[in-house]
Amino acid sequence: MPLFPEAIPDVTSIPSPAVLIYPDRIRSNIQQMVNIAGDPARLRPHIKTHKLAEVVRMQVEAGITKFKCATLAEAKLLADEKVEGLLMAIQPVGPEVELLVEMSSQFPDTRFSVVVDNAAIIHQLNEACENHSTRLGVFLDINVGMNRTGVLPGMEAVARYKVLHEMPRLDIRGLHVYDGHIQDDSLSERTERVDKAYAEAEDLIRQLNKMGFAPPVIVAGGSPSFPIHAKRDGVEMSPGTTLLWDLNSNIRLADMPFENAAFLLTRVVSKPKNGMVCFDLGHKAVASEMPHPRVQLLGLENAEYVGHSEEHLVAKVQNWESIQVGDVYLGIPAHICPTMALYDHVNVVEGDAVTGQWNNAARNRL
Repeated sequence: MPLFPEAIPDVTSIPSPAVLIYPDRIRSNIQQMVNIAGDPARLRPHIKTHKLAEVVRMQVEAGITKFKCATLAEAKLLADEKVEGLLMAIQPVGPEVELLVEMSSQFPDTRFSVVVDNAAIIHQLNEACENHSTRLGVFLDINVGMNRTGVLPGMEAVARYKVLHEMPRLDIRGLHVYDGHIQDDSLSERTERVDKAYAEAEDLIRQLNKMGFAPPVIVAGGSPSFPIHAKRDGVEMSPGTTLLWDLNSNIRLADMPFENAAFLLTRVVSKPKNGMVCFDLGHKAVASEMPHPRVQLLGLENAEYVGHSEEHLVAKVQNWESIQVGDVYLGIPAHICPTMALYDHVNVVEGDAVTGQWNNAARNRL
């Protein structure tokens, strides 16, 4: 499938840098997600990738009712959209404990849940629920190798699970098993590592079952492991990048059937010396936490990026003489999720025309 659209739309009136969104490609990606899952009820997509109410609505239209989020602003967007359920996938700390519980009490029609791994936070959440006369769902966060959050499978996880069951205002709903550290290019190698990591969670589940606990709901994986977990019974999956896709996904996850649906609009702002051009695509316009190439530009796929600062991206190019200051290029960012967070709105492209804008409703933090 083509990475880029067939032609650059008329962007004469669109200042750069900017994001162009293609709804038809998003709808196609959503349908591919449903096809892989087999049932939209098995999906709990992460909205951190796009942060757009319009994309949430597309997913609801496809039968998806549960979502995952990372910030209070994203939770608020989902609650405003009246989704059936949401899972905040970062354990709240400090004032966020009270703010999350207060928000959940304001939206009784949406079932709020949150991941936890710390006993003190569990007690704080229970107390906040007491104060607001409400209840909150919880998923125990399990560390299966990413070593970022979660409890290691074993006795500590069992002990934490028991604590959750003792909390009168918390409803334990299951386990959160995230394996975002597994991103092998090879599907066979990725599958082997994902299965090995998940086996640790399965051991824990068997142990909890032997102790008389009801079988937990399992929310597993992210985009790289999504099709692998789709083959398991009783697992909810939470891909996010699959909605918009990006350059890293094109390279690493070539086995997956998703299309690039978000593009960066950039212009040449200078030609500082022979063979070098500068684009208005600095750190403030494209996620910069990864090595170059941080973007792939249509027509300049072989560009060598030699400088990147707040407002500027400098590249060595082979066709320097034919490039003019003001020329327009479309780019695919290496990592779409943090790139989207840099923009307060996106430009919607239908056919070959920009037809409107969508506000990046959950960009800001509450």
